Order: sequence, then C-alpha cells, then structure tokens
Amino acid sequence: MKAPATANKHRSYPTVRINEELMREGMQIESAEIGLEDKVRLLEALSSTGLKYIVAGSFVSPRWTPQMAEVDALLDKFTPVPGVNYSALALNSRGVERAQVHTPPLSPGDGLPRTFVHVCDVFVRRNANRSQADEISSWPDTVQRAVAEGKTEAGIGINAAWGSNWLGEFSLSERMDLLEKQHRLWTAAGIRVAEVVIGDPMGWNMPDAVEEQLLAIRSTWPEITRFHLHLHNQRGTAPISIYTALRTLTEECELILDTTVGGIGGCPYCGNGRATGMMPTEDLVDLLHELGIETGVDLDALIEVAILTEEIIGHPTDTHVARTGPRPRGERLYAMDMPFVETFEQAQHFRVGPSAYAGAPSPWKSVITSPSRDGLGLEQDKAGAS
Repeated sequence: MKAPATANKHRSYPTVRINEELMREGMQIESAEIGLEDKVRLLEALSSTGLKYIVAGSFVSPRWTPQMAEVDALLDKFTPVPGVNYSALALNSRGVERAQVHTPPLSPGDGLPRTFVHVCDVFVRRNANRSQADEISSWPDTVQRAVAEGKTEAGIGINAAWGSNWLGEFSLSERMDLLEKQHRLWTAAGIRVAEVVIGDPMGWNMPDAVEEQLLAIRSTWPEITRFHLHLHNQRGTAPISIYTALRTLTEECELILDTTVGGIGGCPYCGNGRATGMMPTEDLVDLLHELGIETGVDLDALIEVAILTEEIIGHPTDTHVARTGPRPRGERLYAMDMPFVETFEQAQHFRVGPSAYAGAPSPWKSVITSPSRDGLGLEQDKAGAS
C-alpha cells in the first residue's frame, strides 16, 4: 500500500532512510534453530517490500552468536533484488574478509570512515571484550588510514549514549565531550565530519534527551546534517524519541533510522534479552506515510513480512500495524454491519477478509446504514445495498 494522500502541509521534515535490521539485530536474539530456508524466505520477502537498505546478518563468531553461523550460506542462497543495498556487520578484520567474499550481493558501503566509542565502559567490555580506552586509542589509526586513502569526509559516533544498566544515566556534557574529541581529530587531519551515529542498546533514550542531543550537535557543528539513530525500545520510548528526532531536525538534514520488522531484536550482553526490541519497521513506515513522508515501501507487503516473521520465530512480536492494519480509507473502510471483533485473529479481517470474524456475535437487528457513509459513494456499500 502506498502512502495515503495526506501530504504534510504544515511542517518540513528531514529526509528519512530506513535501515532494516531484522536479519541481523532481530535474528541474533532469536533461536539458533531457525533454519536456513526460513531465513532465505525472510530475506527475500523483505527484499520485495521496497525497502532499500537491508542488513542481512553479521560476520561474528558462531561460538557466541550461533544464530549467525549460516550467514555465508544465506548470502550465497538468497536472490538479491536490484536496487536494494544489502550490508552486513563485521566487527574485526576476519569479518571484513568474509564480507568481501560476498560483495556483491553485499554493497561496498558508503566509503565513509568513522570513529566510534561507547559511553559505557562496562557494556563495551561485555559486548566486544574491549575497554572504552581501547576504542579511543584506535582513533588515530583510523584517521591516518583515512588520510592515506584520500578521504574527505568522516563520521563520528557514540554508543550506549544516554545511559547504562550498569552505570546509570549519562549527561549531555559526557556525550558532547566524546564527540568533540573525535571531531577535533578529524578536523586536524583536514577531513570534514559529515555524520553522527548515536546508538542506545540499553533503551535509555527519552524524547527530551534526544532533542537536547540533536540540537546541541546542530548548534555546535551546523555543517553536520546526517544523523544515524539506533534506538532500542525495552522501555517503550523509541517510537516517541524517533518522532521527536523527526520534529527536531530540519529539511536540510538526513535521518537514518535502524528498525526491525515486528520490533524484534536485542543483545544478550545488555541484560534485557528479547525484551530489548526496536521500533517495528511497519509501524515506522505507517507513521512516516501519515506524516506525508514518502518511503517507497509497500506497507501491505511489509505487514505480510511481519506475519511471516511471527510464523518463523514461533512467538508474537511487538508489531502494532500488522495487528490492526493501517488506518482504513476509501474502499478499505470497515463494513458497517461487521460483527463483534474481539480477538487478535478476528482483527486480521483487514488483510484476510470477513472470514476472520465469521461466526462472531452480531447484535444488529437490521443492516446498518448511514447517510454519512452514503455520501462517500463506496462500491462496497453499493454492493451491500443491492
């Protein structure tokens, strides 16, 4: 389904890029018993939705992340769709080598060198067996390589940005200090900082803190116009924080958002497991369409992927739009005399038709009609009247 004809007339928003993480962020916390064929089905279904950026997996040790043991086979077996940018996470040189073997179908990336650091020293030790100091000490080598390669732009980033399940809340000054140190290194090397990446694996994002952070960056470095947010949702604030980011950034900016179909995902090192989650991609697409922001994504197709995801992983997800459908308009408006709809299964009538609520209680003594509805001239009502 295309975006509704409700283009926003009152606000300008940044350009939005959706980075779909189901196959990496989502699958890494699900059962390692999910088979290769099912993963191929999911990746190919995602590829047919109109999403342009899909993270297909990660090249990590199968000892600690057995869910990614077959990532090489997955990339060999699936059928890529032209125009879709496929990527994979690689955390070390061995992972980079493995990724290069699969390029294509993996895309070579944007070529932007980046420095990065976790605000939480405990999390990076748990997650990568490194310290914050180790990350910082790697920056000069990253910058020197970029200079040697003739790079003119770079990115800077922080992870576990707003808080930690082990250290508590972090301040704006702590975040800005780490960003400023990276910015200074790149600037001294004659390379312009073009992007800021902010990650939040432990779900400490709050809309006011996200707004404060983005405004501080824009005020300090107005030349930076690209922002990449990876917000987790274990405390339910990622959707409103994302909306806040949309309202805070202006039309000259680009906002890259990491999401997963069904909102699944999480890191075993953060202490929240599968409860971590992200904003469901289908919910984000619906939000963007309602705001008048075109995505190029077929929401109906994306909803079917959300249904398929639940089938494959074997449990419900945190999806909303795949439970109820998008807001009905035109011929999709509900039948006026439909019976009671009480269960999740019955609510699926928006995609499977009246069979979803067949046999449900119906107290109406006669067919429901309304002059308000008649004025809409819907074909379904004309058919019902005849």
